[in-house]
Amino acid sequence: MHVAGVDACRGGWVAVSLEAAPVAVRVAASLAGLLAGVLAPWVDPDGTAVVGIDMPLGLLETGWREADRAARGLLGPRRSSVFAIPPRAVWAQASYPLANQRCRELTGQGFSAQAWGLRAKLLEANRYRETCGHRLYEVHPELAFGAMAGRPLGHSKHTAAGRDQRRRLLAEAGVEIPPLTPPSLIGDALDAAAVAWSARRIAAGDAVTVPAEPQHDGAGREIAIRY
Repeated sequence: MHVAGVDACRGGWVAVSLEAAPVAVRVAASLAGLLAGVLAPWVDPDGTAVVGIDMPLGLLETGWREADRAARGLLGPRRSSVFAIPPRAVWAQASYPLANQRCRELTGQGFSAQAWGLRAKLLEANRYRETCGHRLYEVHPELAFGAMAGRPLGHSKHTAAGRDQRRRLLAEAGVEIPPLTPPSLIGDALDAAAVAWSARRIAAGDAVTVPAEPQHDGAGREIAIRY
């Protein structure tokens, strides 16, 4: 079973695959282009590759995703790292003010500008899931790091202490980030590595699913976070 983890980064996407030590870190502007390169050595028509991605997959027609609410409840001091993701029609709007208004019409509440900042990559990831020939799962890296540590992490990933803690947890799990990874990419690479760690757990049948009974979108696609 071949596994990889993907996270968004400035200018595109970063992927970590666990086929070697230190792990392979790759970057590309498009998700499809990135994973075409990552998966090329072991393209499998039977869909045996497992890829995790730190991006919401699956949008409801109305209401809020239970996965986000449940994940926030598990993360304690890191709960703000999980955004509440509004219904599908919100993401079709051309601007944040229009989207926020549409969200209030559909749910009675607005949503954050930070969540709106995911729009381009969120839509790209969901389009990719509809057409890719392998299994793609939503993963949240803070849930993965919390599982490695046995508790939610106290330090933010945006601090040196937080990055050192995450690198150490990954190393203890057998995932070594290459030392020459550019400093501007290290935070995203650490997250992608945690997602890859979770993808390995998914492949082995050991991952936790949040919520335990996933929701589904209008096409029957699952809406759940794994780690």
